[in-house]
Amino acid sequence: MSVSEIVRVAARGEGVTADGRHAPFAAPGDLLEDDGTVVPGPHHMTPPCRHFPACGGCQLQHLDDVSWAGFITDRIASALAAQELASDIRPPALSPPRTRRRATLHWEPAGRLGFTGEKSHAIVDLAECYVLATELFALVAPLKRLLGRLRLKRRLDVHLTLADQGADVLISGALPEGLESAEAITDFAARHALARLAFDEGFGPEVRWEPDAVTVTLGGVPVPLPPAAFLQATREGEAALVAAMREAVAGAPTVADLFAGLGTFALALPAKVYAAEGARDAILSLKGAAARAGRQLFTEHRDLYRRPLMPTELDRFAAVILDPPRAGAREQVEMLAASKTPLVGYVSCNPSSFARDAKTLCEGGYVLEWVQPVGQFRWSTHVELAARFTRPDSPPR
Repeated sequence: MSVSEIVRVAARGEGVTADGRHAPFAAPGDLLEDDGTVVPGPHHMTPPCRHFPACGGCQLQHLDDVSWAGFITDRIASALAAQELASDIRPPALSPPRTRRRATLHWEPAGRLGFTGEKSHAIVDLAECYVLATELFALVAPLKRLLGRLRLKRRLDVHLTLADQGADVLISGALPEGLESAEAITDFAARHALARLAFDEGFGPEVRWEPDAVTVTLGGVPVPLPPAAFLQATREGEAALVAAMREAVAGAPTVADLFAGLGTFALALPAKVYAAEGARDAILSLKGAAARAGRQLFTEHRDLYRRPLMPTELDRFAAVILDPPRAGAREQVEMLAASKTPLVGYVSCNPSSFARDAKTLCEGGYVLEWVQPVGQFRWSTHVELAARFTRPDSPPR
């Protein structure tokens, strides 16, 4: 019987041999026999969670950190190569187990609460979890009891976030009514010391419990946290991305932070910052927090897809930071490629859209100097990165 060695992990998580054979749940260094049997190698890890591989929260628990980091690097290098680009790709910054501070779980009236299965709408009822922060996982069983007591009849989404004051919970898809429900909700929130508990039936969140204004500290500044607002998935991942952006725009006295969100980067920069964001709640939170902290920060509520900053606007800044959604920032990048801004820092959660945008910038005269991969979604195929572009023909300002 002949055997082939697994040499890499494909985008969806399966191992691949040099001759192109695929094997589910195989790691680099494993051996694949003719009958499909996988013989574990030095990088093959015994998955710690009983729910793997049924749960869609993780796809790569069979990889050790060395091979998971290699997978992340390979995903970025392949995306760049598809656009005929290359760069210095640094070692990935990996978040440890049990550090996810933001997640969306799903509940159904049968009583199951958890992530959906891989390529499935079926809910895996969580009895343990190695990715959620312990403070959030501790709420899973009590939430199941609460939702059962409320006798809700529809499948619901349960958004969990760790704020400065504790766990912030938003339940989407229902709005419980009646005195009995109100008492159960208040009792639950108080007993578990929640920062906030809100429900949303589709017309916006209705807060049922919030003893103190909920905030998240970014750049040393407490920022009001709207329900289910975007937040970097782990504190460790946030710190790695912030450090990369500070390095990318180091020395720039003026910076435009585009797709600024709540101000993860804007509040961490020692510069005069213009922050633009399309989500009204987020930019209002950032504006108020910056004013209270006395930061040199100008904010604008602006849809950067429909109304990107033009080259003449971009030319006013010594550096630009981009942190767009998964689709990337095609419209804004086209304007940036035509500008004279010396430095660009780019944060992405999608190597493919990043590589497309990077090609546009490089065709416009920028040089991709380095890429810093970040693994925030432990054992997931989800890849994030930060990168630095410079324009050699534009003098520093």
